[in-house]
Amino acid sequence: MTEAEIVLWSRIRRNQVNGARFYRQKPIGKYIVDFYCPAKKLVIEIDGGQHYESGEIIPEDRERTVFLESQGLKVIRFTNTDIMRNLVSVIDVIVEETR
Repeated sequence: MTEAEIVLWSRIRRNQVNGARFYRQKPIGKYIVDFYCPAKKLVIEIDGGQHYESGEIIPEDRERTVFLESQGLKVIRFTNTDIMRNLVSVIDVIVEETR
């Protein structure tokens, strides 16, 4: 796991967010998602700079999101920078998504 993934995992594991249980590195179809909460059908992806070109998400990640959404899942994305600099805001978003 990246440093940002470790930081986020320390805040969402063990049902810390609204009692929602998250799994890390969970296979879904041909993909492995960073974090997954089956009860809320929520996927959290943490992206480093390699996931963006000219400020836009790369085509492979768009394809991945389309697949996951076709499975009835909601995908939210944060950058490593979001987690390292704005963790409280990131947690606030996750709290809202797990209500």
